[in-house]
This record gives sequence, C-alpha cells and structure tokens, in this order.
Amino acid sequence: MINRLKIRQKAEERESQLSPFAARSNLSQGRLIYEEPDAIRTSFQRDRDRIIHAKAFRRLKHKTQVFIAPLGDHYVTRLTHTLEVSQLARTMARALNLNEDLAEAISMGHDLGHTPFGHIGEDVLGELHPQGFRHYEQSLRVVDTLENDGQGLNLTLEVRDGILNHSKSAEAIGDAHWGKVSTLEGEVVKISDVVAYVNHDIGDAIRAGIITEKNLPPEASRVLGSSHRERINTMVCDIIEQSWEVAGYTGSTDRSSIRMGSEVVLATNDLRRFLFDRVYKIVSSQADAERARQVVRRLYGYFTEHGGNLPPEYQLCDEDFQLGVVDYIAGMTDQYALNLARELSL
Repeated sequence: MINRLKIRQKAEERESQLSPFAARSNLSQGRLIYEEPDAIRTSFQRDRDRIIHAKAFRRLKHKTQVFIAPLGDHYVTRLTHTLEVSQLARTMARALNLNEDLAEAISMGHDLGHTPFGHIGEDVLGELHPQGFRHYEQSLRVVDTLENDGQGLNLTLEVRDGILNHSKSAEAIGDAHWGKVSTLEGEVVKISDVVAYVNHDIGDAIRAGIITEKNLPPEASRVLGSSHRERINTMVCDIIEQSWEVAGYTGSTDRSSIRMGSEVVLATNDLRRFLFDRVYKIVSSQADAERARQVVRRLYGYFTEHGGNLPPEYQLCDEDFQLGVVDYIAGMTDQYALNLARELSL
C-alpha cells in the first residue's frame, strides 16, 4: 500500500521547486553500499533518522561543550549545541530555498566524533595518538565504521562530505583556512556552527561568572546587538541577505556561497577572538581542565598496555591497535571517563 502512494517520489518532486543550486535527494551521489530507496523518506531524511537513532548521538547529551562536567543545569552540551546548529541551519536553508533535510542531517551528525571534555580531550588524543586526532574525521569514522555494530550507517556522500568538512580553524571566518564543502547545505551548517557556539559560549561564560555582557567588545555589540537574541537575529538575517543569490530567485547563474557581510563578519570574528582570549584560555587553565587532561592520558596509557580489557567491539578493530583505544576513549561521555578512571585507580 505504502509503495503505491509514492510518498517519497512526491517529496522528491517538491524538491524540484528548490533553488537550482540546492542538492536534490534523487540526484544524490549515493551511498558507499547501494540500498533500495525507502518507500516514505528521501535519502537525506533517511540519513537524518539513522543519525538520530545512533548510540553516538545519544551520548552527546553527556559530553561537554566548553565547561567540563558543569554542575548547573543550563550549560550547553554537545547535544543542545547540535540541536541549535540544526535549528539555525534549517531556518537558513528554508529561507534560501535549499534542501532543509540535507542541512538537518549534516547538522545532526557533525559532532558525533567529539571526545569527552570538549576540545581539551581532542587536543590530548591528538598529542598521544601517532596519527593525530581530529573530531570531524572521527565523526565520519563513527558513521562509516563504528555505529551499527561495526557496519556503519551507510550515509549518502553529501551528508558524509558535510560532516567531514564542517570544522573551521581558529582563524577568521572566510579566511584561506576556512575550507570548502561540496554543497551549499553543508556551507549553511558550517556557518550555523559558528553562530551557535559564539552565542551560547558567551551565555555559558556569563553563567560561569567569567565575563559579563559589559565585557564584550563594544563595536561587536554595536553591530550585532547587546543580547543573545539580538546577536543571533542579526547574524542569521545578514547571512540570508548576503547569500540571497543562492536561493535562485534572482536568475543568477552564479552558485556563489554562504557568507556574512563585511561589517557582521568583522564583528563576529571580534567575538570569536574575545572568546579565545577571555574564555577558552581561562577554562583550559583551570584545575578541572588539567584533571580532564590527566584522565584522558591515563585512560590512553592503561588501554594501550592492557588491550585485552577493551570492550570486544574495540578489540575487533581491523586497523592498528591504538586506533581501537582512540575509538573507545573518544566515544566516552565526560562522566563515564571520570568514573572509569576512578574504577581503574588511574
């Protein structure tokens, strides 16, 4: 009965009304392993659902964004960050006549590979593992290899590309190190990630008593606004306005890109530099941060020496042994890592 209703086909037909620059699910580059199309969902909708039901997605609720294992109820976690990125990306994709389902799927999967203790855990694993560690590469490894009992989620190439290329350097937005995503929807997620973390990290830093609203750069506040709501609204509206050509309504044949205007990008980069100098550096120097570093180092050392104590799914890794150790530690939540280190007397 469902197949006769042609639900998926009708959804794909609606996508034909999107911008000529938008990704279309029926024109996807496909999956690593071919699968018959779903009767109800487009390929990008199917990817979103697979990610949401993944174990790694559930663990995001107990992974740190910036502040390590905070006691307050209102600090941002990787899960709430992911939901904020998804909401922003969907809003902008819809406004720009792009594929909202693709933007949502990339958003939901972009941080699956993050370690416990935020970027502190990522930095330590990068130092310890001979091949280094980058959370965006680990996110792709999660969906390709680790999930689904080692079978992976077999996502479309467009979602995989967006996950792999969502990350940014610590440099300015749009600089030479900004990187490129193959779809405009992936670009929307990339910039949504910035809008989300700049604003919620300010809120968390104020909540923690590290800064106040009055400490923010005056020129950035003048351009973007003096409240969380005003800043987000200014950034989102500016991105939509500056990227309007990609919506396809103007008849332009230029694919263009997703971007901010010069005044807003300067103000946003000013806030990012402020966060690195006045928040992230302070947090990384606190006692909790050093404790987190020691936990990751000791767990890595222990399981490197006692590989037989790894869970079976990580012992069966068909690549180098240390990668199994990295996979296990990277998948831990903050509390799990702390509790395991305590149990092992590390």
